[in-house]
Amino acid sequence: MSQTESFLDSAQVSQCESDVKRSKSRSRLGLLVTGVVGGSLVALYAAAAPFVAPALRKVCLPFVPATSAQVENVLKVLRARSGTLVDIGSGDGRIVIAAAKHGFQASGFELNPWLVWYSRYKAWREGVHRSTSFYISDLWKVSFAQYSNVVIFGVPQMVSLELKLAKELPRTAKVVACRFPFPTWVPERTAGEGIDTVWVYDTRTFKSHLQQEVTRNTVPQQEDTPDLHT
Repeated sequence: MSQTESFLDSAQVSQCESDVKRSKSRSRLGLLVTGVVGGSLVALYAAAAPFVAPALRKVCLPFVPATSAQVENVLKVLRARSGTLVDIGSGDGRIVIAAAKHGFQASGFELNPWLVWYSRYKAWREGVHRSTSFYISDLWKVSFAQYSNVVIFGVPQMVSLELKLAKELPRTAKVVACRFPFPTWVPERTAGEGIDTVWVYDTRTFKSHLQQEVTRNTVPQQEDTPDLHT
């Protein structure tokens, strides 16, 4: 083999070794990038999961952030109202915080602790922490008798909640349902359109309906008896 051929063979071997090293390096880099991306996605899911998990049991109210229009419509229908307000399934606290800024003593009940802690932080940052309260609680373990204004982002299956509110709320209270109306109650007014619609219910109306139902179910039916004087 000539000296030139030997040199060319050596060059080819070196080139092959260099290509192999570059290929291994790219492979390791690819694995590293894949690992970083995968880890980031897992971390993102872990951080986001508490914010999209269902907020309440029995009546499943998944956390869907209220739009600006929805918040505005709630405040619009409650413009002439005052006193205490509760948001059932308060999510990230935006309605409670907005209500507090408009003079309400506002509370939120939420089963998801991450959302409650985040809401408390937001209320502190917005300067309304003294007029807001957030509680980690299942709505079925809470009495709403002390509230004069109730807000809820509902789902179609809320018949059980109708009965609970009708029993507990004072007669002067108003209930505002967002996104879905209550199944059997008749609203006194609505505001907005589409997914931003809100329905307003007067407690006196649905308490009267409840009382009528109770009376109808408890009063025994009169049976026809023969007239003994004929």
